[in-house]
Amino acid sequence: MKILLLSDIHGNFPALTAVAAKLGTDKFDCIINSGDSTVYAPFPNQVLDWLRSHNAVSILGNTDRKIIKLLKGKSFKKPSKPEKRIMYTSTAEMLNSANKKYLCQLPKKKILHIRERRLGIFHGSPEHANEFLFNSTPDSRFRELAGSTKCDIIITGHSHTPYYKKIAGISFINPGSTGRMFDGDPRLSCAVLKLKKGQIKVRHHRIAYPVEEVVRELARQRLPKIYADMYRLGRKLN
Repeated sequence: MKILLLSDIHGNFPALTAVAAKLGTDKFDCIINSGDSTVYAPFPNQVLDWLRSHNAVSILGNTDRKIIKLLKGKSFKKPSKPEKRIMYTSTAEMLNSANKKYLCQLPKKKILHIRERRLGIFHGSPEHANEFLFNSTPDSRFRELAGSTKCDIIITGHSHTPYYKKIAGISFINPGSTGRMFDGDPRLSCAVLKLKKGQIKVRHHRIAYPVEEVVRELARQRLPKIYADMYRLGRKLN
């Protein structure tokens, strides 16, 4: 069983197509996406179209949940900065009817049974959708999470930080951000999970993509220039 792991695409379709070009999506038995598919890069419809057409197993992230609020005529308090809020409102305005329906039907978490393993897909952690888990998070926290779940493999996103840890018999995997890395390397991040009887293998990939396509579209839509700087630098600046 060979599984492509994605997370935090954030509307970055050029990055998503670079994954497909480099790794070949036809080589995978399953594609898993841990949420935050929308907001910040300006290609939400293309990203959601791609996920739907590839039958990806997707869940909601925190940005997606706020988009759903806007689609339902509600609002939210955070983020409060105008330069951030416009990235949400512009995304909600762009979504076509098919993708609005698709996004609103996604679950907040998902459990899969694959090859006699119980695989949990979460955005933040099994306990909190907005919890940040990093490579530097103490092992004691991972042990707590291992003790609170019946999963054999836990796949998360949210922190934009790639890692693979095996703690208390549980495999914890974050593929990193496929659309918006923060570590000073603008290349996208994803991971490949291979499952064999009694064996788990994880390989992370950093792949270059045409960042300037994102920059040009941000400019065309007259969105804040700070996001062009962030994508070019691979840094979070606000």
